[in-house]
Amino acid sequence: MPFRLKWTDTAEAEFEALKERAKEQKRAGKNRSREVGDFKQIAKAVKFLANNPRHPGLCTHEYSSIANPFDSNEKVFEAYAQNRTPGAYRVFWCYGPDQGDLTIISFAHHP
Repeated sequence: MPFRLKWTDTAEAEFEALKERAKEQKRAGKNRSREVGDFKQIAKAVKFLANNPRHPGLCTHEYSSIANPFDSNEKVFEAYAQNRTPGAYRVFWCYGPDQGDLTIISFAHHP
């Protein structure tokens, strides 16, 4: 059963900014730029999350440095959008606020 995706304002702004940078690179004829690749991989990870948050390619695991925006006692998870890449992107998410919802909290580079 696919989840309904919800986005925090931060995550939505980050996703739109990534999308715009990828579009700019495509318009400039740079289809193989890092921005285009990053956006494609993040969009694919979000699609996998909606369909199956436990997809093996996401390497989903609990993440404790970010608080759950709905309930501080609930868990936040980290999923890989990229792997074995310097500064690889990660997707931070949680279940909720309602049954069947999955909320994207933010995107960030792995340190």
